[in-house]
Order: sequence, then C-alpha cells, then structure tokens
Amino acid sequence: MRGIGKHEHEREGRVLTLEFHEWYVVNCYTPNAQRELTRLDYRQQWDRDFLAFLKRLENKKPVIFGGDMNVAHTEIDLARPKQNVRNHGFTIEERTGFGKILQAGFIDTFREFEKGGGHYTWWSNIANARARNIGWRIDYWVISKSLRPRLKRVWILQDVYGSDHCPVGMEVG
Repeated sequence: MRGIGKHEHEREGRVLTLEFHEWYVVNCYTPNAQRELTRLDYRQQWDRDFLAFLKRLENKKPVIFGGDMNVAHTEIDLARPKQNVRNHGFTIEERTGFGKILQAGFIDTFREFEKGGGHYTWWSNIANARARNIGWRIDYWVISKSLRPRLKRVWILQDVYGSDHCPVGMEVG
C-alpha cells in the first residue's frame, strides 16, 4: 500500500506499507522541516496524520515502522544538542510530534537496548563529521508495544558507507 490515505501527503511518495500475516511493516521518509523551518507547519500536520495512519493499522494488527524520521528525539540523539535547538530535525515541535507517537503505544527499539549517547545514523557531509562522529540519530525502527516481547536486538551499522545515513538493523522473533 502506498501513502497514508491523505491526499495532501501523497504527492511526495513517502510511505510504503507491507501487510504480513502477523503485522504491518511501514517504511517512511518523514518530511524535513527545512533549514529555515519553512515546512515546520506541514511537518506538524504530517506527524499528526502519520500517527493517525499508524493507529488505524494497529487496530487490525501490530505495526513495525522504520526509516528516516528526520528528528533527533532527545538530546542524546545528536552530538551537539545545544547548538541545534531551533534547527530543523531538533525543534521542540518535531521532537514533540515524535514523542506523541511513542506516547501512543509505540516503542523506539534502539532505546530499549542502548540508553547512552554517541550512536548516530546520519552525519553531515561537511567538516569530516562522520569520521569525528558528530552526527544525529534520525533513523529508527519503532514497534507496537505488543511486539516488545518479540524484540531481540537492534543495531546501527555506522561503518556501512554509501550515503550520509547508515543502516539500522532490527531482529524480531
């Protein structure tokens, strides 16, 4: 299934959903609020509509979703939180939007295993940021709370190159 069922979001092709016997898997590329926060209002609407979509799916069976959420949820999810407070990807509005997803019964799987900082999935292409590990954790695997007993492990493959992001793996049994 393509999209989230809201016309205003479909032109950007940001969501693909696969239905399996036991759960849904949703791949998402969340809209970026942009450097001057020109899309922050749109991003906030997206967050509300995406959560509503996830809850509609979850009414039928558990949901696993992952991808570039374009937000570092907490201060430990980026190397320089104080310098980035009003920057896209770390605004209060974006962090609150992602927090509402978690409050609605979803789990940030990486944080189930790792409580500390220094673990990132995206690095700027300037100033040798990746080699210096000055990054952001903006790529996630998130699951319905009902799947928590089946969550085995989650890992970040920061040594895999090919993009300014790196892969994030998850094992659910």
